[in-house]
Amino acid sequence: MIKFLLYILAFFLTFTGVGFFRRWSLRKKLLDIPNERSSHTRPTPRGGGLIIVSVCLAIYFFYLQIFGFEIPWAYFIGALIVAGISWIDDLYSISFVWRFLCHSLAAGITIWGLGFFENFYIPFIGTIGAGGGAFVIWFVWIVWLINAYNFMDGIDGIAGVQAFAAGLGWFFVGNFWQLETIGFYGVVLSASSLGFLLLNWQPAKVFMGDVGSAFLGYTFAVLPLLAAKQTEQTNFSLFLIGILFVWFFVFDTVITLFRRLIRGEKIWRAHREHLYQKLVEKGFSHQFVAIFYGTLSSLTILLTVFWISTGGNYEFWIFACIGLLTFGLFFSRLMLSKFLTRIFLKW
Repeated sequence: MIKFLLYILAFFLTFTGVGFFRRWSLRKKLLDIPNERSSHTRPTPRGGGLIIVSVCLAIYFFYLQIFGFEIPWAYFIGALIVAGISWIDDLYSISFVWRFLCHSLAAGITIWGLGFFENFYIPFIGTIGAGGGAFVIWFVWIVWLINAYNFMDGIDGIAGVQAFAAGLGWFFVGNFWQLETIGFYGVVLSASSLGFLLLNWQPAKVFMGDVGSAFLGYTFAVLPLLAAKQTEQTNFSLFLIGILFVWFFVFDTVITLFRRLIRGEKIWRAHREHLYQKLVEKGFSHQFVAIFYGTLSSLTILLTVFWISTGGNYEFWIFACIGLLTFGLFFSRLMLSKFLTRIFLKW
């Protein structure tokens, strides 16, 4: 019951807060102006993700304080660093170097404060130990997902849909393994993202901005570490679960990075090479692409949840299905441009 009430509270606070923020942003002329790399055609208020950050962190803190849970200060400090530098970037557009240094600082503080585990589960292989290299894995993972989530926040609805679904996934993990605060984190993330999504759906009335997308990426990256502090039995698979819950954001950014490296491009520069951007260029609406990615992500999350709930049974079939979904996204540009375009292009 308490989680349902928190869901309603987080949704309401975010939805109303973003509405107030939008009006303030219009008065202050804090607008995203379309350019040659944009997927939009009109100036739109940006930085509404600041409300997601404020609502999530405030509810997290008061919930943990009121119910007597340990407050993970390292997470809060890291989140404030990531959100702070991203908000400054939304306002003034600072260099990649400063953003990377702050992301690295947040990752270092988080790992130092929360600790990390060295064993990782790989499907069909089993658990492997990374030893001292585990610190590097966690550091790269946190910094990578902060930026990957930010890269993927380029069209209406896509970042909100992913966060809404992944938050529900973590809610299940928390409930299934009786990790009280993890289920709570998932509920608030999902509800707050849904509240924002209603105003970010095509045509978007407000954009999330770096402040929201970087915060969401950071939080989803750190949730396996927050969960690990409450259990010893499931550590081996938490990292894999964290990846699978945002798998298609990770996959799109990895493939795009690889393609750009092969072509010798400067990977830190803005571009329009992501798979989702190519689909928009082919004429598909933001709404269609967001639903397409959201559906793939939701199916992967459901398969992951089924894998967890069955104690690892049916592993071959579950990951075979995830592989097929991934294969479908990778070749979506070819498939959609030839056959499915004729069916869906007018959506």
